[in-house]
Amino acid sequence: MREISADQVKKIIKQFNPHWKSGAIENEIRKFKKRRYFDLFFPLVTTKVKRAVVLMGSRRVGKTVLLWQTLQELLKKKNIKKKLLFLSLDAPLLSSFSLEELLDLYREIFSLKTLKGRVVIFDEIQYLKNWDIQLKVLVDNHPQTKFIASGSAAGALKRKGQESGAGRFTDFLLPPLTFFEYLELLGLSGSFFKFPKTGFSKTRKVKLKAKRIEGLNREFINYINYGGFPEAIFNKEIQKDPQRFIRSDIVDKVLLRDLPSLYGIRDTQELNRLFATLVYQTGNEISLEGLSRSSGVDKNTLKKYIEYLEAAFLIKTVKRVDFSSKRFKRENFFKVYLSNPSMYSAIYGSVPKEDTETLGSLVETAVFCQYPQPLYGNRVFYARGKGGKEEVDFVFLNERLKVFDALEVKWSDSHVYDPRKLKALVDFCHRNKLERGVTTTKRNLGIREIDNKTIAFIPAAYYCFLIGGFCIGGMVSMPKDLYLLD
Repeated sequence: MREISADQVKKIIKQFNPHWKSGAIENEIRKFKKRRYFDLFFPLVTTKVKRAVVLMGSRRVGKTVLLWQTLQELLKKKNIKKKLLFLSLDAPLLSSFSLEELLDLYREIFSLKTLKGRVVIFDEIQYLKNWDIQLKVLVDNHPQTKFIASGSAAGALKRKGQESGAGRFTDFLLPPLTFFEYLELLGLSGSFFKFPKTGFSKTRKVKLKAKRIEGLNREFINYINYGGFPEAIFNKEIQKDPQRFIRSDIVDKVLLRDLPSLYGIRDTQELNRLFATLVYQTGNEISLEGLSRSSGVDKNTLKKYIEYLEAAFLIKTVKRVDFSSKRFKRENFFKVYLSNPSMYSAIYGSVPKEDTETLGSLVETAVFCQYPQPLYGNRVFYARGKGGKEEVDFVFLNERLKVFDALEVKWSDSHVYDPRKLKALVDFCHRNKLERGVTTTKRNLGIREIDNKTIAFIPAAYYCFLIGGFCIGGMVSMPKDLYLLD
């Protein structure tokens, strides 16, 4: 039986690190604009804290590009190019070796005695068995070396990382594009928003250009259909057929390869059908009983599948509270949201602007996706009143589990002048002593007094832009100078 030689592996290692000779990353990578999340990620790499940084996220959100951009930034320092090691562990030959063995070969290439002052990047680390234990050992044995790892299959990363990496790993989640990033990467922010002359990054006063709302809504629908993934927003062919790109390259690889290999799932068709059902129900309330009846899958298996899909960053479940913002004793019902609304077009095709019913659910999904899950993921709920008739789409609880905000998402303007359509939101604000509530619209911006409560009306696209910008380093904030609706 043939064995893989050390020279073969050294050759591959050199191929992964052309910057050792050139002192720069490839031109193909340099042309990509940096996501706003880069400014949050890079300080974790340069800190002297003795921890490995674990970059997580779904497929095609730009993790590998972010890592190469990190190398590009580090290469600005003198005499560092050979101190930066990049290894992609999805390469078949590399996955046969332990992390320590690969580092030994790196040391042999440059005749190194130690790894002091080195930065080591392991891309797609989930392909390596017991990666978490190996990485923990490296962090302990090489305190003056910075280790960075990335992976798409979050199930392995999150579960094992929590068990073995406590105190050794710093997790960083890179989500799909927010609407704020989508417009910024395309250079469209200035077309729809007015920024003071002091500069975009130094101010929070961002105003919507009132006459541009129709154009903004067109871009918002484009974002919903394909805007979650950096590659898609620059590729016209992908935009014409998001089903082919997003489904085959993102969804299918997770459902048919990543999750089955991680969890030993044999019936991939069953998992695929369940995911298709959850995609169609995004933004809607469901129950395990109803889902079990419609799918023919028992409830225990459903719970596991939903957990796996969440771990893979394909969906997120949201639990409900009553109109006093208290959790239900029996959590029979919940909502499911896609991690990005573009997943819908991957399964069912692009949604035209005329399909207002489907867009209603996807707009609600888009709003949810603007909030970073590590910060808000466990504090976002929806409220259901007695009898199940009244509902508020999103309620936000603080660290003491006290409600501080409520939001009703709508993709229309009919409720602007019909207070009856906001009865649930107003009632919830009264029950929880909130000074005001927020509702999205399609075009209208302003405030109105309804039953002694202030209700802010904000176009959904504008709201998503503001929330996405605020959550990425506090770039913008909600407008305080809303005019009073007649």
